[in-house]
Amino acid sequence: MKLLFLACLSPKTGNCTTAERLRAHIESAGHTCELRDAADFKSSAEVADLIQQKPRFEGAIAIHLFKAGRLLLDIQVPFGVVFGGTDINEDVKVEQKRAVMEQVLLKARFAVAFTDKLKKEAEVHLRSQSSKIYIQPQGIKTEVSTSFSWCEFLKSSGVTGEDVDNISVFLLVCGLRRVKDPLYLLQAFSEWHTENPLVVLIIIGPKIDPLYTEEVEAITERSAGVYLAQERSQEELHAAMRMSFALVNSSVSEGMSAAILEAMDLELPVVARDIPGNAALVQHEVTGLLYTSPQEFVRMSQRLLVDRELRACLIKNGKRYVEDHHNLHNEREGYKRLMNTLH
Repeated sequence: MKLLFLACLSPKTGNCTTAERLRAHIESAGHTCELRDAADFKSSAEVADLIQQKPRFEGAIAIHLFKAGRLLLDIQVPFGVVFGGTDINEDVKVEQKRAVMEQVLLKARFAVAFTDKLKKEAEVHLRSQSSKIYIQPQGIKTEVSTSFSWCEFLKSSGVTGEDVDNISVFLLVCGLRRVKDPLYLLQAFSEWHTENPLVVLIIIGPKIDPLYTEEVEAITERSAGVYLAQERSQEELHAAMRMSFALVNSSVSEGMSAAILEAMDLELPVVARDIPGNAALVQHEVTGLLYTSPQEFVRMSQRLLVDRELRACLIKNGKRYVEDHHNLHNEREGYKRLMNTLH
């Protein structure tokens, strides 16, 4: 089959990484898959015209029911959709968007939820056939750059001093936008850094929201112990994660954080904000740590610094969790089966 795949493709974001991985799964099943950025289209009519161009597309798939799925409403070929966290955590709160997502679900052959909780939320907020929604966790594959220099990374991020070899880096991986809330921990972390100069927080990720990025840059500049790093390739980011002390998540909402799963796979402890999307992945004090306030984050991180047994336990259990529940082969086979429903 020739398939059109619509997704939000801001470079070096989780959405982009997920879309590229799913395209590879689809093509491994023998299909032709053309991945396009949903932002390139102004209306569903434009997508309908594209579908008709020869050689014609025989099916379609989209990540995010509202952002991309709405563009498939006028096409005359079967399609499937993948829920994004924004669909359930944010867009269902807006009546107009919720109505559009219900139309998308009604027309779709299938919908994919990354977790059982996401499926249940969809069933509560959106009128849909439960049998249409399949649970397919994300598959994870990490690759570490062999040419990565930790010292160069720290220096380029602004971390200097004679004691850099003893620094514990808490790495916050996120696109710079409000829903990721990278400013949430800054004051508390700066106060902690003042007490213990050997702990630093490095924020790294693409600049998605320009105005918000300016705010983050300004506040970071005057926050002791907090640094903003230039985004890196996926392989370099994974190398930086492996060298860090812990992965930090401070998001207001998440669907399924690829950064958390990648950290677990790379044997990096996770300290994540206690929100539903994170709690679906992180079992507190088993596969990671969940906090509910900046002060609690500091307390848990202080404990992680001195409790080697806890750190070793989180690393071992996190790695096992990813291997058992986020296997790349299982994800590939799942999407192969779903593509068969589009015939």
